[in-house]
Amino acid sequence: MAKAKTNYTCSACGGITSKWTGQCPACGEWNTLVETTIETGNNRYTTSQPQGLAQASPVMSLADIEAIDVPRFGTGIEEFDRVLGGGLVAGGVVLIGGDPGIGKSTLLLQALANLSRVKRVLYVSGEESGAQIALRAKRLAVDARELMLQAEIQLEKIIATLAEQKPQVAVIDSIQTVYSDALTSAPGSVAQVRECAAQLTRVAKQTGVTIIMVGHVTKEGALAGPRVLEHIVDTVLYFEGDTHSSFRLVRAIKNRFGAVNELGVFAMGDKGLKGVSNPSALFLSQHDNQVPGSCVMVTQEGTRPLLVEVQALVDASHLPNARRLSVGLEQNRLAMLLAVMHRHAGVAAFDQDVFINAVGGVKIAEPAADLAVLLAIQSSMRSKPLPRGLVVFGEVGLAGEIRPAPRGQERLREAAKLGFSLALIPKANAPKQPIEGMTIIPVERIDDALARVREHS
Repeated sequence: MAKAKTNYTCSACGGITSKWTGQCPACGEWNTLVETTIETGNNRYTTSQPQGLAQASPVMSLADIEAIDVPRFGTGIEEFDRVLGGGLVAGGVVLIGGDPGIGKSTLLLQALANLSRVKRVLYVSGEESGAQIALRAKRLAVDARELMLQAEIQLEKIIATLAEQKPQVAVIDSIQTVYSDALTSAPGSVAQVRECAAQLTRVAKQTGVTIIMVGHVTKEGALAGPRVLEHIVDTVLYFEGDTHSSFRLVRAIKNRFGAVNELGVFAMGDKGLKGVSNPSALFLSQHDNQVPGSCVMVTQEGTRPLLVEVQALVDASHLPNARRLSVGLEQNRLAMLLAVMHRHAGVAAFDQDVFINAVGGVKIAEPAADLAVLLAIQSSMRSKPLPRGLVVFGEVGLAGEIRPAPRGQERLREAAKLGFSLALIPKANAPKQPIEGMTIIPVERIDDALARVREHS
């Protein structure tokens, strides 16, 4: 028997090369080439086949195409709908990934049970048997009488079921377990994941069925499989949070039908995942009295403003090189902020260990957290708490200036709604109309901000 011919496919970009190299010649990533079998046979995309691609559409002027708002339908889970941009879209393809046991299948089973009351839905499970799904539904106490279930991993049979049952919403759990007979490689390989995702996306666009695919993640936390998988689908969601904690965060990384970086907050209980109506309470510590090193900031996650407590601990270092540790915030930015504070405010921390933590396990990526980090560091160094009811936000530049943050009015209104009475913000974010119950302190430079805080402490 002749040996099967192989080539090497990049798991990051999908590029193909005839021999293995340490670096992908297409995208430059290292150690991403995976050996795959060269497929032979008829082209599965020819229009002569029953499930081939549709005929080419005519060329039209963009001005002649009617722009219609995409209709949405809710899943019955408010936080899930928020992350999706308002709900699911007919013909949309959603990819949701997360660590094992974090609650992906639980959330989707709850959503499908809600949708089954008004729509025809299908749950395709490639990892669990029907009995296991039934036990989970019983444990979650969901009404799944109208929910159709298929335990199958062969792509062609799944597509035939979609054509026969004509569901409006289908869940594929998970895409890494599905394989196509057109390929000889194993399920979960780069070629199989790319092929199966592309075929299911084609079916979704042609028939209007909404498909939600569950994806595995690597040990680094990225979705397993080729990077092209995220380009194929319309929406990419990530489950975040510690499996030992009862709180889960669902974040939109890509969304063709809504805002990216939307955040949904859930609490895991005996009856599954439930949305948290006031997520800011999760990220604020409850102190009887004000404590040094604690500062509350308003961060913006998509369209949602969130109040997060930033904590700092500054202690004398006993090592030649002082430690800089940041949890939930960018560590390289911490070193930069300490240099700015020394140069433009005269506060030195070169002989101090500095530890920063965002309470509640939330990850803050925006630079509007700079001012809160510096105020928390100064409070810990002075061993004096910040004023009660203080909330801050603002980006700090290398020249010591405090730059404005986007959606400043929404941040201030959210803080006022939760009872904060004092706001230290960039001057460019100062509201034109006063906010009831809140005193605004606009500042332009970091030395001015630190001085104003000392006056109110």
